[in-house]
Amino acid sequence: MSATLLLQTPSLTVLDFRCTFGPHDKPFAEEHRGHSISYVRKGSFGCHCRGRLFELVAGSVLVGHPGDEYVCTHDHVCGDECLSFTVTPELADAIGGDAETWRVGALPPLPELMVLGELGQAAAEGRSDLGLDEIGQALAGRFVEVVSGRARKQQPVTARDRRRAVETALWIDAHSKDEIDLDQAASRAELSAFHFLRLFASVLGVTPHQYLVRSRLRHAARLLADEERSITDIAYDVGFGDLSNFVRTFRRAAGVSPLKFRQASRGSRKIFQERLALN
Repeated sequence: MSATLLLQTPSLTVLDFRCTFGPHDKPFAEEHRGHSISYVRKGSFGCHCRGRLFELVAGSVLVGHPGDEYVCTHDHVCGDECLSFTVTPELADAIGGDAETWRVGALPPLPELMVLGELGQAAAEGRSDLGLDEIGQALAGRFVEVVSGRARKQQPVTARDRRRAVETALWIDAHSKDEIDLDQAASRAELSAFHFLRLFASVLGVTPHQYLVRSRLRHAARLLADEERSITDIAYDVGFGDLSNFVRTFRRAAGVSPLKFRQASRGSRKIFQERLALN
């Protein structure tokens, strides 16, 4: 079994688990270290937990409660891959759900959770401008709603809440070249990460990470049009830590590569005319 750390914040950890065990490998007991939700994206395995046996396939969800023991088996196929989100006790309390909710052991493939699991995988691969921490919180919140059968009530947004969201958005934009995670932005607004995410999206229509990425894209577009710096320098200057991620994200937003955007900004109308003709 290999575990790759994808993200670690004060309230949430995201790991990519890949197991190659098969029917001939001896299973062993493990212990959940926190409240966790692991989305099975590939393969299959069995899980013995609290006297019950669960068979998980692609789309299923393994749920962990701190201190609970479990044993995974691979009696039918060899290997599996999971995207695992572990939240702190404080975040689990904010999300809601009692101890029994977090002790369901596992859930079958459910559309309400599968779509968020796949969205998390897209974010892990750089194919979404949502943050992995945002998706993890959304997945945990939806999990609690599904298991408890109770949808979370929408809290009224006050004038103070709106001011907090707007002021934090301005701060994100001013510091968009820096690494900013959900916990940092929430701390700026003096709210828990879970409540801040819902408030920000409700007031501004985008998540904090979406706003961060779009601020970087806006600054990049300005620099591509006005300056002679290389595309690589611009990518790093506006906050993208990887050139290929910048090119991919920019193309997804603009419909053209950064190079073609630069050419268009300097008078090459043909590029956008061709783009409009295609649409």
